[in-house]
Amino acid sequence: MNDFFKHFIHEFHLPLQNPVLIFSLILFIILLSPILLKKLNIPGIIGLIIAGVIIGPHGFNVLEKNSAVDLFSTIGLLYIMFIAGLELDINEFKANQNKSFLFGFLTFIIPLGIGFPVCYYLLGYDVNASFLTASMFSTHTLVAYPIVSRLGIAKNQAVAITVGATVLTDTAVLIILAIIMGNHAGTLNSDFWIRLLVSLSIFSAIMFLVVPRIAKWFFRVLESERHSHYIFVLAVVFFAAFLAEVAGVEPIIGAFVAGLALNKLIPLSSALMNRIEFMGNSLFIPFFLISVGMIVDVSVITHGPAALIVAGTLITVALSGKWIAAWLTQLILKYSKEQRQLIFGLSSSHAAATLAIILVGFKAGIIDENILNGTIILILITCVFGTIATEKAAKKILLNKEKNEIDILESSVMNSEQILIPTANVETVDKILDLAILIKDKKSRNPVTILTVVPNDETAEKNIILSKTKLEEFIQQASATENKVSTITTIDHNVSSGISRITREVLADYVLLGWPHKNGILENLISDKFENILTKINKNIFITHLSKPFVYNKRIVAITPLLAELETGFNAWLKKLIDLSQELSIPVLIFGSNKTYAAIQKFCSANKLNFIPAFKEFSNWEDFLILSRNIVKTDLLFFVSSRKGTMSYNNFLENIPYKLEKYFEENNKIIIYPEQNNTYQENEYDGIPLAPIAKGIESSIGKGIDLIFKKKKDGDQ
Repeated sequence: MNDFFKHFIHEFHLPLQNPVLIFSLILFIILLSPILLKKLNIPGIIGLIIAGVIIGPHGFNVLEKNSAVDLFSTIGLLYIMFIAGLELDINEFKANQNKSFLFGFLTFIIPLGIGFPVCYYLLGYDVNASFLTASMFSTHTLVAYPIVSRLGIAKNQAVAITVGATVLTDTAVLIILAIIMGNHAGTLNSDFWIRLLVSLSIFSAIMFLVVPRIAKWFFRVLESERHSHYIFVLAVVFFAAFLAEVAGVEPIIGAFVAGLALNKLIPLSSALMNRIEFMGNSLFIPFFLISVGMIVDVSVITHGPAALIVAGTLITVALSGKWIAAWLTQLILKYSKEQRQLIFGLSSSHAAATLAIILVGFKAGIIDENILNGTIILILITCVFGTIATEKAAKKILLNKEKNEIDILESSVMNSEQILIPTANVETVDKILDLAILIKDKKSRNPVTILTVVPNDETAEKNIILSKTKLEEFIQQASATENKVSTITTIDHNVSSGISRITREVLADYVLLGWPHKNGILENLISDKFENILTKINKNIFITHLSKPFVYNKRIVAITPLLAELETGFNAWLKKLIDLSQELSIPVLIFGSNKTYAAIQKFCSANKLNFIPAFKEFSNWEDFLILSRNIVKTDLLFFVSSRKGTMSYNNFLENIPYKLEKYFEENNKIIIYPEQNNTYQENEYDGIPLAPIAKGIESSIGKGIDLIFKKKKDGDQ
């Protein structure tokens, strides 16, 4: 028994050595610190950093900074940069790349311009030490990025330019570090520059030309092996980090570039993105934040006034330089105060790159211990300060966005959007469900509803049981993306009547239908059943043909008829088009009239949406196939049709489904029938095919008229 207690006590000797105990301690810190500090209105990120200070070698020495801690912290840092690249709105970045370069230049040159004279003249360091320390002020680590990601404002323009500037500044500073080290070692010559340029060129070619092609092939061929997608993504991230290190820059640059390379292949609402964010935010990123705290040595304040003076000077220069850069950016780009604060909060935190630069300089003998200790305090203060500033700014922007947002639907139903997926073929439901999750309003609390209509015959009960069993897997599919799915199986004499009835019962706003099978496309699609659905349901109807994964699509081609902007459902389908474009990170080309395009621009401006599609005027609808010259196999066709008797209806729309199926067989296709004001009143005769009756009445009237004219003609004779 004594041996047991001795062994038990030995396991708790500090620093802890048992890997299982260490890992469990880290998990408890990750779990409890945000919960405890939330009551004090302190961001959870700060709690993790402070916890690292307390348990680190400079605190109570509970954990030592060994290779295992370094590995997990490196993974966490790479994860932050990777997610930043993955969530970056490429279209937004391209539209505002000059703004990113502007802020990148300001946030690089201003701290450098302030820091060098302060270190050289005020603190008395030599040129190499002053230049290296000043370059450290120009870097920033996106420690607070998980906050903007969690609050859902990662696509805000201020965030986009800050993330873009991070890559520019860190790359520039790390190149400066290589130059200073080369100068210090006396190897700064033409061979150095040639080697750096060649290695970076090869790295860029591999990441932007080779990796996306391999990833697209992998996701398409192994579409059903969804768990392997996550392993593949991790492998790409760390391989990219390794390649970047070989190329002569920091691994964090490689991780960010990996995010950019995979950006268009991983939709934000996909199950894969959910897994990436879950693992990062639950484990790897918190581990990195704890490791940042573990390097902070609070005892340096007792090392005499010199350490405090240096630390205070470094903190003042670092924060003032970043604030001036954010302020000038606000003035030049006419941003709001909240956006300025958000830019400042995100760019003011110093951690990974800063520490890497200073440690390299310290080991090389370029800087002394006072700069090292001052930098460690700088890391703690700026991380805390930047996190608080970012969270306050992000919450203000989020509140303003909710107050000023112009609803595209009635406010009473905006937060209760309902999507219904009627299905006759269970095999196609998974792809339609993926589409529904991509375009679903993130504010809506309603689940996506999958409907099966079972014929009312002697096998109805058996078919209901089979249908419910088959639909269970789709509930699991949606849960992987943190979306809910409800299933309904109903009995009806007529499929269209069943769909119409359930549409009204669940108050559906969008009805997503699968494309009919090839056999008898005309009979199935342009049949009485299909016409009955269009007649009975006045909501937005999407007819979908999704034969290929979304990663296959490189562009959305939206085709809009004349007067499409006058339809009731114009705003609804336009918003879904924008959402789909942003989720897939692919551009949009619109064919239509100038008035329709003007209405699209007006809608985007009113709702403050940064959606800038390409546009080509098209009015020759009688020769619709002329469009095939501008459409390739990788385009997703988004065709806006209309019902008979509506403003934008024209005879050419009669054969559109047939033409799309015949001439664009290999394309993913979506036909939209926008919502109409007219309401359909169901009566006791629903379910009875009306076409034969109508034809009979028409025939009787025709015969009667013929008889009248025949008698009249005979009388004249």
